[in-house]
Amino acid sequence: MHRYKSQADPIGIALGPEMIDFFKRSVAKRQTKLVKLAECWSGLVPQILSEHCALECFVRGTLTVMVDSSSHLYELKQLLLAGLEEQLLFACRSAGLRKITLRPGRWYEGESSNDRKIRFQR
Repeated sequence: MHRYKSQADPIGIALGPEMIDFFKRSVAKRQTKLVKLAECWSGLVPQILSEHCALECFVRGTLTVMVDSSSHLYELKQLLLAGLEEQLLFACRSAGLRKITLRPGRWYEGESSNDRKIRFQR
């Protein structure tokens, strides 16, 4: 009677191979483009301005960069107009970069550089 009442545990497939396949199809392709963009950005943009910027998104060839203050936004815009944008577009052509858009905003909480904490969107 016990043998008929008890059920065998169902054996499922391993989740690991499915997750690796998903990572290769979805995440790895996007990450290679973003890594290339981030490397070019950090190499060409001065460190002083780079600390006040965050690469927000990359959609359809347009890189959106968030800048934390209007003075840094102005300085970065002037640098881009002076030829930095052409250098970035040429260096990141293989990643599909066609346009750079700047927008003001903060990606962190806190006022001073010592108490910056990353703010996650809800």
